[in-house]
Amino acid sequence: MIEVKCFVFNLLSENTYVVSDETKEAVVIDCGALYPEERIAIVNYIKRNQLTPVHLLATHGHFDHNFGNDTIASAFGLNPEVAEEDKDLMSLKKQVEELLGTGYENPVPPVGRLLKAGDIISFGSHKLKVIPTPGHTRGSVTFYCEEEKTAFTGDTLFRMSIGRTDFDGGSWTDMTNSLKNVLAQLPDDTKVYSGHGEPTTIGQEKRWNPYMR
Repeated sequence: MIEVKCFVFNLLSENTYVVSDETKEAVVIDCGALYPEERIAIVNYIKRNQLTPVHLLATHGHFDHNFGNDTIASAFGLNPEVAEEDKDLMSLKKQVEELLGTGYENPVPPVGRLLKAGDIISFGSHKLKVIPTPGHTRGSVTFYCEEEKTAFTGDTLFRMSIGRTDFDGGSWTDMTNSLKNVLAQLPDDTKVYSGHGEPTTIGQEKRWNPYMR
């Protein structure tokens, strides 16, 4: 059984997840911790629960999902893992300047593993499969735990909504394919943890989300 701890971080209310199991190994997904109190909170949670993070994962390269990578790198020696198509986004500085109109001087750790379709992320007694779900960005991926029927969809699928496709690298055609031909093929009782907002299920989204029909 996995335990999913969600933190809501930074000015864009981004969901950061620490996923662990009975072995106390864990993965950190989309570490958006920006402010000092947010960075302290996630490190304290991991240490207080005696967890050992073994992967720092990014569903995509947007800044709000990666602000805290330097904290995890410094505290636990992990570099972010992201799809190759989003590698260039991970510097963060250009994005922040263009979209927020401000500078960004925080350290940015180098990208570690470049993720590909079908890659397996192992931690403890569980595995996450890397499923490409482009549309929001070229390199957007979903991390899927088949055993637990749990998917971390980043900014591809939200509860009753979807991610934007009008940013550089976005594609409405790719997004539609990812929703209808990839995510919709997962079991209806798959729990969905999104990059923003509340959890949902694939079945609920197929029934009520107009973008999944």
